[in-house]
Amino acid sequence: MDQSAQRSKIHPASAEAILGAAARLCAGGLVAFPTETVYGLGADAYDDDAVAAVFAAKARPEFNPLIVHVPGIAEARALVRFNDRAEACAREFWPGPLTLVLPRAQGCKVSHLAGAGLDTLALRVPGHTLAHALLCAAGRPIVAPSANRSGAISPTEAGHVLASLGEAVDLILDGGRCPVGIESSVLDLSGDAPVLLRPGAVSGEAIEAVVGKLAQPDSLETGPRRSPGLLQNHYAPGLPLRLGAENPRAGEALLAFGHDVPDGFAASLNLSPAGDLREAAANLFAMLHQLDDSAHTGIAAMAVPEEGLGRAINDRLRRAAGAKP
Repeated sequence: MDQSAQRSKIHPASAEAILGAAARLCAGGLVAFPTETVYGLGADAYDDDAVAAVFAAKARPEFNPLIVHVPGIAEARALVRFNDRAEACAREFWPGPLTLVLPRAQGCKVSHLAGAGLDTLALRVPGHTLAHALLCAAGRPIVAPSANRSGAISPTEAGHVLASLGEAVDLILDGGRCPVGIESSVLDLSGDAPVLLRPGAVSGEAIEAVVGKLAQPDSLETGPRRSPGLLQNHYAPGLPLRLGAENPRAGEALLAFGHDVPDGFAASLNLSPAGDLREAAANLFAMLHQLDDSAHTGIAAMAVPEEGLGRAINDRLRRAAGAKP
């Protein structure tokens, strides 16, 4: 498909475009759409073939579950069994960037492939008006992992989706850049103790204020994964990524943070000159996309404080570098 034909897949958000995207989803198609975190690759969660098409489009391992998106708490209750902690989290954080892992409800029709064959589902209510409108128009739960090839940099703009997935996606709803820019936190509430499986846009401190002390997760590199984003090498650019950069190496581009930025790099983008972790999270994936250029030999990332949103940023950077999380 030529470039102009591919570009025609991007549809600016409008009432007509949303209805068309919903119809495409209901017909088994793949539709990319923005959430407050990143762009998701949507498919009908009830349709085994459509869910399988998501795995195929992303070249995603089938043991890696997908997050199911619904427009509200009532729709979530129809799919999973809520407990007191889940009710409290839903009231506090939904709609928003928190994913809950809960036991499947009896009679739940969501494809078992979406949950990687487990007895749990990961789901959330996105806090983005376009995503909410699409979910309401579709009238069914939608699986929506990040709209990129598995393991690659997550997309925060419509153009990122097109560059990564190309012909694999039927339609892309363009809602501009995602305002949060980093994936949801994933909280497992299916057991006796709450476990933060993936740090993200909601801090562990904020979650602990609602559910109490978080238990340490078991090894996330072996056994069944109840959450996406747990593979060691994930969110990776094409170029090698080096962490903790202080001095340049020949041809490297710099992903900077804060006001004290070293000189001598081939190119440099600053996540937040003011050292604002919220701004840094929103810029992370977009700037990695920009620096991932064949003109450079690699990308060097400066240290980011290991606090609040910084924990989520560092988690993504470590996985992008192929380092232990």
